[in-house]
Amino acid sequence: MAPDPTPPAAAGPASEALLRRLLGGMSVFTLLMTVPQVLTIWVGQQAAGVSVLSWGAYLLSALLWFWFGLQKRDKNIYLPCIGWIVLNGAVVAGALVYG
Repeated sequence: MAPDPTPPAAAGPASEALLRRLLGGMSVFTLLMTVPQVLTIWVGQQAAGVSVLSWGAYLLSALLWFWFGLQKRDKNIYLPCIGWIVLNGAVVAGALVYG
């Protein structure tokens, strides 16, 4: 029996809208979960155990995703990256200052 050449059905507009809402919600949630790390470093002046290498990789990733989102003109990609660039940059800078 020959394989079926028809492509699989694409997700409908309702499921795509739901996925975009979930992704947007998770972006906000994960950004908020990073704020305590930034506060611990900058308010508490404690960066013990913070890996500059790891957080630097997260910062680089956010920069690349931001660039990609701009190229695609997709606000769902590049707008959250602004928050990630700020927060990851704050962790890296704080780890360098207080680490």
